[in-house]
Amino acid sequence: MHELLRAVWDEPRPPNPPSRAGWDWALIGVLAVLGVLEGVLRDDLASPVVSVLVVVGVLPALRWRRTRPLLVLVIAFVVGGVAAALVGHELQLSTMAYFLLLPYSLFRWGSGREAVLGSLVVLANVGASVALGHTSRSDGLAGVLVVSTVAILGTALRWRVKARLRELDQAKLLERERLARDLHDTVAHHVSAMAIRAQAGLATADANPRAAVEALRVIEAEASRALAEMRGMVRLLRHAEPADLAPNPGVADLDRLAGRSPFGPTVDVEVVGEVADLSPSVGTAVYRLAQESVTNARRHARHASRIGVRVVVEDRAVRLWVTDDGERPSRPLSRGHGLIGMAERAGLFGGTCEAGPGPERGWTVTAVLPRVGGTA
Repeated sequence: MHELLRAVWDEPRPPNPPSRAGWDWALIGVLAVLGVLEGVLRDDLASPVVSVLVVVGVLPALRWRRTRPLLVLVIAFVVGGVAAALVGHELQLSTMAYFLLLPYSLFRWGSGREAVLGSLVVLANVGASVALGHTSRSDGLAGVLVVSTVAILGTALRWRVKARLRELDQAKLLERERLARDLHDTVAHHVSAMAIRAQAGLATADANPRAAVEALRVIEAEASRALAEMRGMVRLLRHAEPADLAPNPGVADLDRLAGRSPFGPTVDVEVVGEVADLSPSVGTAVYRLAQESVTNARRHARHASRIGVRVVVEDRAVRLWVTDDGERPSRPLSRGHGLIGMAERAGLFGGTCEAGPGPERGWTVTAVLPRVGGTA
């Protein structure tokens, strides 16, 4: 209980209350006219002049009910209470119903401690009215219930907006993580290829200038692809131009990773099973996992001559193996962003992705994804 009260007391104000000066002044003007008309036209008011002065005099404070809700509430209820004590009865203008906006604004826009202090002010006002005989106990209780209902409405809207903002923040976080994975899986793939070609070109430049020229051509092509993908992502983020709506690569596109290279290991791709009715999101995930695994093998596998990519599409799952025949690492490798991103990508589908030394040589990446992805 103590922790709950502490949490309420420490609750901060909601950020960035809206500024609606036009609507506020229009509301103040309408209520002022209604208050004056009611004071003039009603003949059953005991103190019409005092009632109209209080109603109209407090109205301008509504302008600050979002930015200073406690101050506005204190002004309104203290002025109303003092006026009632002076005339010896409660003010009877129906226009005073706008006072209910103040506890609503307090619980909607005030901090926790402001809401507690404002509640005490309202209760003290009602208690004083009952004690002075201006209001019966039943009417005082009814007034407290009405004010409480309004306060609950303000609190409900406050928490609904807060929950919505949390959902938006979570969605932004997930989108940033997705973009980070895509950047790593696509652009890093091309950058790694450029680095490998550059190293090979430098190593063979003196003995075989033609090989160095060929390496430069490959670097140029990889750089162009990386730049095109980066521009596509920037266009998507800025919304300045229509995004590239080409379909994401899938299992059927794994042949893009295959081929022989004079500067690196050969990549062999084997796909077993029917991929036509495979979920597109799962197919894209398998392709990205394979792409990242091939990139890691090219970058880290020492003296590797072959990288094998094997995909088996089963009735309920898709299995991926990426192996290389390089030297087995002498010590465990740290989990970099690539391996972490691969595990997260597989986890989004309820699958797994593990990496470790192969049974005989090199490194092996194993991933298992459900055939139909549910969350990615």
